[in-house]
Amino acid sequence: MSAVTVGHTVDWEFAATVGAKLVRPAPPVTDYTKRQAIEQLAASARSAEGPVRDVTGLNEGAAITDARIVDRAEWVRAATQSMRIMTGGKQGDASGAALTRRITGAQTGAVLAFVSSGILGQYDPFAPPRGQERSDSGDHTNGGELLLVYPNVIAVERQLRVSPTDFRLWVCLHEVTHRVQFRANPWLADHMSASLAVITDESGQELTQVVGRLGEFVRNKRAAAGRAPEPNSEGIVGFLRAIQSEPQRRALDQLLVLGTLLEGHADHVMDAVGPKVVPSVATIRRRFDERRQRKQPPLQRILRALMGVDAKMNQYTRGKAFVDHVVGEVGMAAFNTVWTSPETLPLPAEVDDPRRWIARVL
Repeated sequence: MSAVTVGHTVDWEFAATVGAKLVRPAPPVTDYTKRQAIEQLAASARSAEGPVRDVTGLNEGAAITDARIVDRAEWVRAATQSMRIMTGGKQGDASGAALTRRITGAQTGAVLAFVSSGILGQYDPFAPPRGQERSDSGDHTNGGELLLVYPNVIAVERQLRVSPTDFRLWVCLHEVTHRVQFRANPWLADHMSASLAVITDESGQELTQVVGRLGEFVRNKRAAAGRAPEPNSEGIVGFLRAIQSEPQRRALDQLLVLGTLLEGHADHVMDAVGPKVVPSVATIRRRFDERRQRKQPPLQRILRALMGVDAKMNQYTRGKAFVDHVVGEVGMAAFNTVWTSPETLPLPAEVDDPRRWIARVL
């Protein structure tokens, strides 16, 4: 089935409704704290743009746009809209069995509700410019929206026991970097869409082929470990690859590499800018990294693996190491060659061996 077909098998309105109802309650805060956090995050998102542009050398010259400060339910609704655009589904489309679309909508909403309590911020490259309706045309040139989830920011800054003002600006440095990445390089959104379209295109695949590849994957894992594979992040990626065709595997690799680069670059920029504008950045970074590495209860670990959370944590670490090495070796201006085209993005093997990317591209 194509990306359009996938989009049409989900009732996106129902997904948004279910997800918004299932979100976990946010930590209790006073009206003053809520208002202060919203105002401070909005101001920090604006003030972070200049330093990020200076450090990255990525500046498309456009005016700085305001971030959208949301709660968990609002983030779920925005996420369903973005997923609808990415998968080609149209709001209110009646194609597909109504019951099937409702079920998949409920499942999608439940997943987003689970994820919503851990998202601090997110740049949505598929959103339209402020004040305009979303379009299914696929034109992402002038779009994009930065979302900041204020209840989660408050919860984490309390958990880490750090300065709220510093932490909010620190978070904005990371998320604003994503906005700068996409706005300076509009082809990135199209590259993501094209890769996703290949991954969700199952045309030409016989069910027996899929089952055969899955069986081979399980047998190989058991033979290697003497038992069934555990649901860790690498196992989940391996599972996906096992049931995919070769073009789909290449597209998955492209998305994973792009995500690793984007997250690693944002972490690198966050640390490069941080000491200049965030007084307590060293304490925040240390405590935040400790939080990332904290051991989770068994059920939580399984859910994190299934949702790809652990894979994302791995992206931060590997991506930052890649960017740190290349920038340290050749400087930021030469590193920015990476944003030229899909061909200059690192290959999977180059992420862990940056010298190979330098030799191939530079």
